[in-house]
Amino acid sequence: MAPLLPRIHFYEIDDQSWFPSFLREKVQAALTLLWTDYLPPFQWISPASLVMKNLQSILGPSIKDYTFIDFCSGAGGPTPEFEREINQALRLGLVDEDRTSPTDAVKTTTTTSNKRKDVHAASTLSNGYPTSSHQSSSSSSTSSSDPSVDFILTDLFPHIPSWSLACARSPHLHYIPTSINATSTPPSLLSLTHRPLPPTTPSSQARRKPFHLFSLAFHHFPDPPARATLHNTLLHASGFAILELQSRSPSSLLTALCLGPLLWLVSWYQFWGDWTHLFFTYIIPIVPAVVVFDGL
Repeated sequence: MAPLLPRIHFYEIDDQSWFPSFLREKVQAALTLLWTDYLPPFQWISPASLVMKNLQSILGPSIKDYTFIDFCSGAGGPTPEFEREINQALRLGLVDEDRTSPTDAVKTTTTTSNKRKDVHAASTLSNGYPTSSHQSSSSSSTSSSDPSVDFILTDLFPHIPSWSLACARSPHLHYIPTSINATSTPPSLLSLTHRPLPPTTPSSQARRKPFHLFSLAFHHFPDPPARATLHNTLLHASGFAILELQSRSPSSLLTALCLGPLLWLVSWYQFWGDWTHLFFTYIIPIVPAVVVFDGL
């Protein structure tokens, strides 16, 4: 059902060049917390886990064929949790042709439509990962027989401290330390799809294919860059997912307004020791104010 009012694109404070980078990092860390945490009895699973289960259900066994490139990653968002849960399922053999859940049955048509012809139009890929301390040290540990898939964090404003911590926990999570614009995929980023598929994978493709992720990101774009981003995605990706947690509805508006009180409730223990974060949450509440304003 179409909303009664058309979309009105308003600026977001966190996207502005004049917004201090150290405050942007705090806002992005708060958004990552909202992705990965949950608060019983209102939530019994994190939004990241819920979205990941739907994505895994839709892609099915073909999830092993991709390298996932996350654009507009912020402080990491749900991507580290995606990587952890998906690769755990792959290593335990829980993703196979014979495994069908009730969600799979409901989405059979969607799954079939996602197994479309490859629209990947990139030319020859270069070897190796773009330079970063974690990528260069971990790429050598990856075997062609490993069923795990790789996830890449990118952003226009790279959040290196948070990314480094997240990537240190997994050899399959990487980041690009330079600014990446979602409207134009650089050739060096395409090289991340060059890792061979496991020999046991029944696929006609010898290499993994790029899958673009936009986690709570696409609503940031006005119409012209949104069209440019989609055009770039159709040229350089074999699949993509636009993941949003909000809509133009009264319930979504109420949820956005509740984010400020929620951050006041949980930030003191989630960010204990980060006194700058706590100062700009409780004393001068810039972090919750920006999260609420940008979420409306």
